[in-house]
This record gives sequence, C-alpha cells and structure tokens, in this order.
Amino acid sequence: MGSLVKQRVLRTIVLLVLGVYFILPLIAMAEFSTRGREGSRSLESWTSIVDDEGLMEALVNSLLLSVTSAVLMLVLLVPTMAWIRLRLPQLQRFVEFLCLLPLAIPAIVLVVGMAPLYAWVNYFLGDSPLTLTYAYTILVLPFAYRAVDAGLSAIDLKTLAEAARSLGASWFTVLWKVVVPNIRVALIGASLLSVALVLGEFTIASLLNFDTLQVQVNLLGKRNAGVSIAVSLLCLIFAFVLLFALSYVGQRRRQTVVEE
Repeated sequence: MGSLVKQRVLRTIVLLVLGVYFILPLIAMAEFSTRGREGSRSLESWTSIVDDEGLMEALVNSLLLSVTSAVLMLVLLVPTMAWIRLRLPQLQRFVEFLCLLPLAIPAIVLVVGMAPLYAWVNYFLGDSPLTLTYAYTILVLPFAYRAVDAGLSAIDLKTLAEAARSLGASWFTVLWKVVVPNIRVALIGASLLSVALVLGEFTIASLLNFDTLQVQVNLLGKRNAGVSIAVSLLCLIFAFVLLFALSYVGQRRRQTVVEE
C-alpha cells in the first residue's frame, strides 16, 4: 500500500514538473505578445495577424501544404506498405530504409538536391507554394512510416485481406474498407505528424524562395516581435488541439471495439 502511494506521489510530481516545463514558455509567449505601451496590456499583436495580408496568405499556403502533403503521403505510403506486407515481404526492409533515409539527410542537403528539380517543376507547374507538397511529402516519410507501420503491425493484415478477397472484394475494396478502417488511428497519427512538421518547416521553403508561415514569422520577427510571438503561440495551440483531437478519436475507437 505504501509503495502504491509513493508511486502516485512520484507520478504527480513528475507530471507537475513537466506541466510547468511546458506551460511556462507558453505563458511567457502570451505575456510578451500582449504587452502594450507604458506597461499596459493590448491585443494589438493578435489583431495584427488578421490585418497582415502577407501573413494570412502565408498561413493559408502552409495549411494547404499540410493537407496536400498528408494526403499525398497517405496515398503513396498506405497501399505500398500493405502490398509489400501481403505480397513482397522480402522488400520490407528496403522500403523502410528508403522511407527513413530523409531523416538522416540534413534539410540543407535536401534543398541542394531539390533545387535543380524545382527549376523544372516551376517551369511546368508554375511557382505556386503548393509545389512544395512534393518536397514535404519526402520530408514527412520517416515519421509517417513509423506511425503507419505500427498500425499495420497491430492487425492480422494477411487474414483480413484473404477473407475479403475470398468474398469477392477487389484490392481497392480491401484497402479502402478493410485496411484503412482498422488502422484509422495510425493514419490520423501519421497525418498529425505531417501537419505539425509542415507547419514548422522553414529551411526548405526559405532556400527555395517560397512564402510559407515560418518564412513570414521569421520576417515578422525582424520588424514586429510581438506579432511573431503571437503567431508562434497560435501555431502551438493549433498543434495541441490536433493532439487532443487525436487522443479523443483514439479513445472513441477503442471504446467502439470493446463494445463490439
């Protein structure tokens, strides 16, 4: 009994320390972004976010990039990983190596390799920031791969696929109605990681001269630190909301499975 009480006390202390560690910087950011003149409090930095057309355009670009990158990543990764597990398991290590490779290559090196390719991409597709989708899809592969791999490892994919095929389902039906629903939480996790990474990416967008949220935040920091901090805090809050949404969806999914 005493051991259990000690564990609870230790867990509470650890949670409090971690809570203070994470919350204090957010409080400091909120305090700095609401500083007014002569020691007063003002929301001028927050209202300036909406008034800054360049910032709003960059925010829209980053949100669109996060969605398109997550969708393209899932379209490429899920069918490939499912097919390899079912038909070509000997290639699993090779595909894992390819997907994890961007994690070992610095972003600056990736930009050097992508710059000549993007000269052709811009020539054929225009210089829209949405063309960064291809670069960001490669960038998020290592993180998304681990999330999807964990989801596929948690189910008996071969049995489910063979059962569906024996009932006359096509491969697309197997993927869409059997595989995807069973790894939904893993797919949401991979998408969340992709969105968080795209919203926080700066190096590739800056060196390829594209206007994204982090590029604008960097420029704002040089002329208006309050607005820059407000935007950064807003991005962190957005990421936390996504995290809690993922936790809620995962919990509801587990409750549904238990009830069934």
